[in-house]
Amino acid sequence: MLTGKQNKQNRFMKRTILNLQWSTVLGVFLSVCTACGHKTGNGTGTTDSIPMAAAPEFNADSAFAYTAAQCAFGPRVPNTEAHRLCGTYIAEKFKSFGATVTDQYADVKAYDGTVLKARNIIASYNPDAKARILVCGHWDSRPWADNDPDSANWHKPVLAANDAASDVAVMLEMARLIQLHPLEIGIDFICFDAEDYGVPQWSDQAGDASSWCLGSQYWAANPHVYGYQARFGILMDMVGGRGSTFSKEGYSQRYASQVVDLVWNTAAQLGYGQFFPMRDGGYITDDHVPVNEIAGIPCIDIIPYFTDAPSGFGPTWHTVNDNMEHIDRQVLKAVGQTVTQVIYNENQ
Repeated sequence: MLTGKQNKQNRFMKRTILNLQWSTVLGVFLSVCTACGHKTGNGTGTTDSIPMAAAPEFNADSAFAYTAAQCAFGPRVPNTEAHRLCGTYIAEKFKSFGATVTDQYADVKAYDGTVLKARNIIASYNPDAKARILVCGHWDSRPWADNDPDSANWHKPVLAANDAASDVAVMLEMARLIQLHPLEIGIDFICFDAEDYGVPQWSDQAGDASSWCLGSQYWAANPHVYGYQARFGILMDMVGGRGSTFSKEGYSQRYASQVVDLVWNTAAQLGYGQFFPMRDGGYITDDHVPVNEIAGIPCIDIIPYFTDAPSGFGPTWHTVNDNMEHIDRQVLKAVGQTVTQVIYNENQ
């Protein structure tokens, strides 16, 4: 029997969240990768040369500080005061950077019947622009350190510096840069809630894939704007952990292979090929799956793959050691600069 995140690991093997058919995604966004050129080698495969627009410098120290600020509230587990306060911090921070913020509140039901007071936080730039890009990640903390090597910690909440304060931190730094260097294209940052409340490994219900990604499932079925569409989406999950590299995730390649190529080729040209190796990863059920399958938006997942860790997600994943001591500014920089460059390229 599969356990919890052998489930988020299967997020490396497990099936998709809902048995919904994805039918028209590939046909709606073939204009995404219009900037293709000659092939160049980078030592880990071949890349397409992409004309680069002027893009601002992503500040890793700033992203590190935003990560720490979220952790200062404690574990952001739904239905807790730390969760409520941190949600307000995130929303206010986006507002301070000039974004139009929409709070999407929803009651979602956890695997054990608990009603979670979820809050998806949407921060938009140029909300009236028809051409849009979606950048997303989750902001909640895992209620249980159920992958900790010490069983005494299995029922303790996770501080979640990497999984996933780092995701929100990268988005906040990108928002700060957009305020200083405005874009014409529309950008929507979505901080999904209740991603990490999936069945714990110690539960006899382990193996239920639909218990994960509750906030993104809700948003995908009930977008904040009726008929919402975007050229493509980029999900970030655990993008600050020491030693992280990001393989090409399976569902991302199935549903949005051109976006995968766009991001990985951009990283290579920026000199971050060691963080974005040209290799395939596993299939990971994550927030991008409902974005693809329910909302019909081609969306990829930037998520680490540790070939030497049993979980695939590194030594601190779903443990009490997911703290600021294991956050690496270089990883934040590689991901943040790459995604920033991608969206400024799309503004051309």
